[in-house]
Amino acid sequence: MAILDSIDTRTAVANDLPPSGGGVLAAPLDQPLVLDLDHTLLRSDMLVECFVAALRRNPFVLFLALLWLLRGKAVLKARLAPFAPDDLEAIPAHEWLVQLAQAQAKLGRTVVLATAADELLARRIARRFAFISEVIASNGVRNLRGQAKACLLGERFPQGFIYAGDSHADLTVWQKANGAIGVNLLPRTARALAGLGKPMLLVKDRPHTLKVLIKAARVKQWAKNALIFAPLFLAGMMLDAAAWRDALLAFFALGFVASATYLLNDLFDLGDDRRHWTKRHRPLAAGTLPIGEGLMLVPVLGVAGFALALAAGWAVVATVALYTLVTLAYSFHLKRVPILDVAVLAALFTLRLFLGVVAIGAVLSPWLFVFSMALFLSLSTAKRHTEVVRMALHGKTKTAGRGYIARDEPMLLSLGLAAAMSAVVLFSLYLTAEAFQNAVYSAPAFLWATPVLLFLWLGRIWLVSQRGELDDDPVAFALKDRASLALGAMLGLAFGGAVFAGMVPWLV
Repeated sequence: MAILDSIDTRTAVANDLPPSGGGVLAAPLDQPLVLDLDHTLLRSDMLVECFVAALRRNPFVLFLALLWLLRGKAVLKARLAPFAPDDLEAIPAHEWLVQLAQAQAKLGRTVVLATAADELLARRIARRFAFISEVIASNGVRNLRGQAKACLLGERFPQGFIYAGDSHADLTVWQKANGAIGVNLLPRTARALAGLGKPMLLVKDRPHTLKVLIKAARVKQWAKNALIFAPLFLAGMMLDAAAWRDALLAFFALGFVASATYLLNDLFDLGDDRRHWTKRHRPLAAGTLPIGEGLMLVPVLGVAGFALALAAGWAVVATVALYTLVTLAYSFHLKRVPILDVAVLAALFTLRLFLGVVAIGAVLSPWLFVFSMALFLSLSTAKRHTEVVRMALHGKTKTAGRGYIARDEPMLLSLGLAAAMSAVVLFSLYLTAEAFQNAVYSAPAFLWATPVLLFLWLGRIWLVSQRGELDDDPVAFALKDRASLALGAMLGLAFGGAVFAGMVPWLV
């Protein structure tokens, strides 16, 4: 279009952006660079940050927030501002915009923060960025957004200004501005901005949405739910189509509900995760998934999960509900209680096994549930042991959001190894007490390989944990570790041989 030929346009990814900002910042230096805050300077929305922080302290804030909102959004922001996260420095920023603003400030251009966030909060955040020389924000009466912001900036800077924003509501501000910087704009907003005929710079640095959602929902953690299928094999129901259908429904039901609880956990752990050496890369902590979207996903995934559970039966609904309650108790408090936290994690794994039993109506030996508690107590302790080891390597003395200190490492190692050896012994007792008498196994002698393989795998987990090389999650590590995968394949062959080898006379 002709209009596009007459304006300075540029679309870039963050790492391609020149510090000068291109032609859009060729304007006279008396025209300030005005930065929006939410999803522009910062990768987050401060109203939602404050709301989540307030909910974490007092869930009844939800009802108070509704009352405040009835009095106006400016009132809501002012009332929630005191609940802002303590560590504002940890909230991720758009680093390319920080560098651009720094470069412009060095050239002599005034950099202004103009935001719809509450003024008290905006000034606290501005102290983090030395290049910001002025703050314009909402004040408890006026909500500085859209037309209100455009009018105020037009009056404050009659000589003109350059504005950086991210949303459709910023179009009225860009109409008043002499130049425009668009941050991760939706296509329709980008087209509307181009239609204004202003010099502009469009920058996109948000990853593909579907990949971000999958990572935020921790779909890879659904591998843990494979325990639901174990009763199919242990009870000799692997050829029962109806049992497979119910097990699959239970698997996806728990998967969706677990993803909802993972998101809720990450929302309430934002501060701790942002200071963690690996968890800071989680989508909510890193700002690649907006917190508002994360909040909306929680009920969507939860409802979908319970709908699938209902299709599998009320017993499955009750078990999934119990899992949800225990998980929420863990997320909100129990994970900060040393020793109890790993016991709860082990119980959650065992609940997965129990869900499989409930879903298909099987009857399994109590030995297996006791073995499951010992096995997953060891793995949960390995997870904590790894965090403590890495904490020491990073020069810290206390884990963020957990109750452990660096001196707890020997105790965790001892507890984890004791649980590992208990799991091996308990499984051996199960074999001799019940498995060899189970008609499911036509050649039970093959099962003697399983305690040995289990010992080798648990030994490897603790070896790499002690060396500080274990992934934060032993299950995730096992899915990528060649030795663990090989041991898992051999374990599968041992069970397969125990079930089917008796059908081939020359093998027994």
